[in-house]
Amino acid sequence: MIGIIGAYGDVGLQAAQMLRDWGKQPLRLGGRNPRAAKEKLCGQFPQAEWVQVDIEADRSLESFLNGCQLLVNCAGPSHRTTARVAGVCLAKGCPLVDAGVDQNLEMLRRTPQSTVVLYAAGATPGLSGLLPRWLGNFFDRVDSLVYYTGVMDKFTDSAAEDYLAGAAGKDNKPLAAWKNGACRLAVLRRKYRVQLPCFPREVTLYPYFDAEAQVVATALSLRDGEWYIAGDGNHVPSILDEVRLQFPLDSKNAVKRLCAASELDSAGHQKYINFVMQLSGSKNGAEITRTLILQAGRPAVLTGSAVAAAGIAILEDEIPPGVRSLSEIPEPAKVIERLDQARCIKRFRVFESPVDDLLQAVEGEL
Repeated sequence: MIGIIGAYGDVGLQAAQMLRDWGKQPLRLGGRNPRAAKEKLCGQFPQAEWVQVDIEADRSLESFLNGCQLLVNCAGPSHRTTARVAGVCLAKGCPLVDAGVDQNLEMLRRTPQSTVVLYAAGATPGLSGLLPRWLGNFFDRVDSLVYYTGVMDKFTDSAAEDYLAGAAGKDNKPLAAWKNGACRLAVLRRKYRVQLPCFPREVTLYPYFDAEAQVVATALSLRDGEWYIAGDGNHVPSILDEVRLQFPLDSKNAVKRLCAASELDSAGHQKYINFVMQLSGSKNGAEITRTLILQAGRPAVLTGSAVAAAGIAILEDEIPPGVRSLSEIPEPAKVIERLDQARCIKRFRVFESPVDDLLQAVEGEL
């Protein structure tokens, strides 16, 4: 039995569909209103159990976990619940894959565990950290990385709250980069009206350095690394700094404002999530540069696919026991291979050239 909490939302539903398609059944689909969900979705999941679960109540979680060999948590906001769900799973000996991240997980990481707990296992964070590690396996030595992540979609309340919690957290270092083998503060600046391959419009680049960037920089033994969010729109950028400062004092209104701004930016535009990353280093004694481009549709669908692929890796005993993020798993290849087959991915390709050269390429060739 595989339990999925938050199974009736976009992320959880995609995870359930992917697990079903990979033959990982039966499924126990949990949420606040199972009766309504069953009436709407039972045709897609004729063998599923539909169970009410309260993620904020330990007894409800414990009851939901009975008989499960894996729990998939797609409920939010994760920064308030992921660590507690992980604690219940560890106590019950039930492996967990969670799309979210919670700073309170740090205590669980420090203690040896006999159960797998995988968190930050969505599109970003998650796949965003796994992809450069996977690409790095095709180098003998990686020297530098330049990374761009772009999203076009409206925030849900939970997603906005998690985003702002991360932006206000101690692990986020705006304008920082990895230089000469260490994180350096305030070394980058925003860049305006930048063209990137596969992005439909000019974007604003916002430098950042977070816990996942630290994992990637360390795992690849980078000399230099730069990470950017590619902002496509005017409304979110115009209020972003303000709502980040507002969030610790008035989280409800900060979330409301960010959701409204993202809805204005995404209105009339095709939804997407893009990853563009350039690695430079050496292979067989020659200096090389490779650029990976991944394009997908709605971010929630890619997140659900990533969570499911990570869950399958747990079920197949490909991940050792312990509490870690998806970006830290020992072998990224099998998770990436499964995701490459997901229908939500429109383009996944590695080019033997830097990002700037791809700007000259014909879109149809990309």
